[in-house]
Amino acid sequence: MTRTVSVPHGLPMDRNAGPFDPPREITRLRDAHPVSPMIFPDGHEGWLVTGYDEVRSLLADSRFSSRQDIGVLHVPYEIPGMPAATEPSPQIPGVFIAMDAPDHTRLRRKLVGAFTVRRMKQLEDHIVDIVEAQLEAMARLTPPVDLVAEFALPVPSLVICELLGVPYEDRDTFQVNSAKFLVKDQALEEKMAAYGALTSYLAELVVRKRAEPGEDILSDLARHDDLTVEELTGIAFLLLLAGHETTANMLGLGTFALLEHPEQAAELRADPALVPDAVEELMRYLSVADIFYRYATEDIELGGETIGKGSTVVVSLLAANRDPRRFDDPDTLDVHRTARGHLSFGHGMHLCLGQQLARIEMRAGFAGLLRRFPTLALAVPADAVRLRTDMNIYGVHELPVTWTDVAE
Repeated sequence: MTRTVSVPHGLPMDRNAGPFDPPREITRLRDAHPVSPMIFPDGHEGWLVTGYDEVRSLLADSRFSSRQDIGVLHVPYEIPGMPAATEPSPQIPGVFIAMDAPDHTRLRRKLVGAFTVRRMKQLEDHIVDIVEAQLEAMARLTPPVDLVAEFALPVPSLVICELLGVPYEDRDTFQVNSAKFLVKDQALEEKMAAYGALTSYLAELVVRKRAEPGEDILSDLARHDDLTVEELTGIAFLLLLAGHETTANMLGLGTFALLEHPEQAAELRADPALVPDAVEELMRYLSVADIFYRYATEDIELGGETIGKGSTVVVSLLAANRDPRRFDDPDTLDVHRTARGHLSFGHGMHLCLGQQLARIEMRAGFAGLLRRFPTLALAVPADAVRLRTDMNIYGVHELPVTWTDVAE
């Protein structure tokens, strides 16, 4: 009996079981076969990995390559931020998430010092100030307002702009082009036009940083003579995109989830000490960055299956984070859960560099929002909230909210 499955267009990205839950089909596949052979729409055979233990093992195994120049993406999905291809894509200088050692190691090592836990803790008070200032500005508005535009997007954008040394007044340039770049179903020409506009802007910026460095991460990187302008631009692109898109979507979608679970929100208001665990749980429960790709560089045993050399492997972090073999009652949001060990920041050599920064932003953001707006509520029916099912990073396009009073 064959266990090969045909994967229709849209799976495994379409969240057809509800705004917060994995697609029903991917849940069925994970429960039956955590490592499933699959047939992509073009007839190419590959693999889908959905079980927690199997995903974690795969991400820690350097034999599964992240390099797109050795793999062929035979599916109509896209690696987050990268164009779909029917032949190997050339490596983009500086974009180290699509590299293996030693190239990945060389570039990542340049950034480790900028994102240490100690340095992020030193920024915590300033991040809280940014959150509070944004909440103050939102409180002066007349509801209903869009929480994404007024809070979820500005907070991480301000933070990453300050850290990188990107002028915040240029945010319209990078936010618009970042959003265009992350649209799933669009012509390659449109995606690359957005990419070109964004990288042209960043190339000019890093050239200025090299000529007149300041006190920011891009200036620190520009002082390294062994980094080319192309590599600096690629690193800047990656940090800017990841630094505001993922956290912004977690703040927006996370608020939506809490408003749909008012008893959970009430517990967080009553006991702010629960917020750090709640952030981990929201990361696990929502998994806004879901689908990643790897390529087997040799025959590899995984989950009782042999993945042949050259195979394309699709990895679902959302499915893994909802695996009942790892988390009890995984489809329930529980702010009391100890969800550490979730895979939303990845695992292994590609573990997210900015994870501590994202945690600090989300802790400050959710705690401040719930405290400042004790009567916060959706201003539209839940099924009217526009979900980012058309984007490579999941979330909400807008979140209309209202309130009746504001705490000082």
